[in-house]
Amino acid sequence: MVNQGKQQSSARSSASAKGAARGSSAAGTPTNRRPPSPAVYRRRRLVALIALVVVLALLVAGVMAVSRALASKSSPQAVSTPAASATTTPVISPSASPTPSPSASPVCDLNLMSVSAKTDKGSYGADEKPVLTMTVTNGGAAPCQVNVGTSQMEYLVMSGSDRIFSSKDCQTGAVDLIKTIQPGKSETANFSWQRNRTVEGCGVVNAKPGGGGAYYTFEAHLGNKTSPKAVFQLN
Repeated sequence: MVNQGKQQSSARSSASAKGAARGSSAAGTPTNRRPPSPAVYRRRRLVALIALVVVLALLVAGVMAVSRALASKSSPQAVSTPAASATTTPVISPSASPTPSPSASPVCDLNLMSVSAKTDKGSYGADEKPVLTMTVTNGGAAPCQVNVGTSQMEYLVMSGSDRIFSSKDCQTGAVDLIKTIQPGKSETANFSWQRNRTVEGCGVVNAKPGGGGAYYTFEAHLGNKTSPKAVFQLN
């Protein structure tokens, strides 16, 4: 009887010892976990990279905004001005020295104006028409306005004291023509004489200038200015 009691007690003690051993083993040993897969690492790195890019973009935008604000405060604003029209009068700069415009009627010393006469040839055949040339020259030191229109011109042909031809005898529609002649410059006008006779009032004249080697003179008149005579021969 005593042995049986000891055996049962020993058996219970052994079972208790095994249970305690299992309990201590379960409490002392941590549970083994699986490491994250490579895909998880890649996703984590991608998220971190995106976050970094967003942060950098925000920083750059902030710096640019601050720079623009400082620049707008330090520099004046440009004001747009409409383009000037073609009819706008230009403004002369105070430093510019404007060139005075010439007077509409410059003062002329008519005594310095000269009139000359010449023909294109010295001698003409029976069928040739003399070309009479009047030249007006400004001998002064300043530009001068001169009326060189047909209202002032006269081409006069004489044979001794015989008045042969005048361009004014049959002239119609005489006009004024104002020319500005520069110092030392000239205006020239040509007249082709048809070897005909005229009288004042443009009456009919049947006679014609004679040929045969007769000499004639040509005078050019411009207003009250008269040229020296030019001599030519009609054959």
